[in-house]
Amino acid sequence: MKITAGKRRKWILAVSAGLVLTTPAFALFGFDIVYDPTEVAQTIANLKQAIQIALTTKQSLAMMQANLKNFSFKTLWQTTKSSLMAETVQNSYGETAGWNAALNTNSPGAAKTAWNMATFQVSPGTYLSGQMPGSSSGLSSLAMIEAFDSSSPTCLNAVGQYRAIEGDNAAAEAALDNNELDTSSGTNSEIEQLNLLNASNAQRLHEMQSQGALHACLVEQTTISNMSQRNAAASAINDSALAQQERAVNNANPAGESNTWQTFLP
Repeated sequence: MKITAGKRRKWILAVSAGLVLTTPAFALFGFDIVYDPTEVAQTIANLKQAIQIALTTKQSLAMMQANLKNFSFKTLWQTTKSSLMAETVQNSYGETAGWNAALNTNSPGAAKTAWNMATFQVSPGTYLSGQMPGSSSGLSSLAMIEAFDSSSPTCLNAVGQYRAIEGDNAAAEAALDNNELDTSSGTNSEIEQLNLLNASNAQRLHEMQSQGALHACLVEQTTISNMSQRNAAASAINDSALAQQERAVNNANPAGESNTWQTFLP
């Protein structure tokens, strides 16, 4: 079979087209460049991944920049601090001598002296020495007085200590307040802000501890004060029971009126 030149060219073109459609990598006509679809697809995927990484990095940088940005209007947060006023007690005849020092300074000795000079001292003698604790109204009253004499000077000193500590802490609190309200770059970095936060928490802890001592004194003083009310109620019940017992044994009421008198016990 004889193949003409025109048919030969058509046959070569058909074979070339088949090779282009079936071969994954092929050379472009007229060039020495090999086209690989798989490699091109991988390159496109890598490019998309690089673009996503760049976007994520940009977002992170924007967030960091926002965190490092200085506040310009911190004074909007500034508040006024209340201070505990110094105590001044009138002293007419020396009865409250040392009271001002006890309430305004950290001096346990001054608090003890001030309390002793302002209270009436007890001289029970020896008549209570033979009585039984728990069944003696005299001993219960003496216990209440002794508890007050122990607790009250301590609480006076706690108040004076709180006032003294307030003055000692004034400089540190003012420095922290100034730094918290500062808008310069030196105090607005993330590390600086965390340090200021830690300092604020430490100051708050010390304040809570000081107030805790005052609260403990309040509870202690209230407990001792309750002893007075409790002892008075117990004494009234015991006196009523004793009166009823005595009238039952030694009835001195008019005839026919014993029940009436029993009803109106003092």
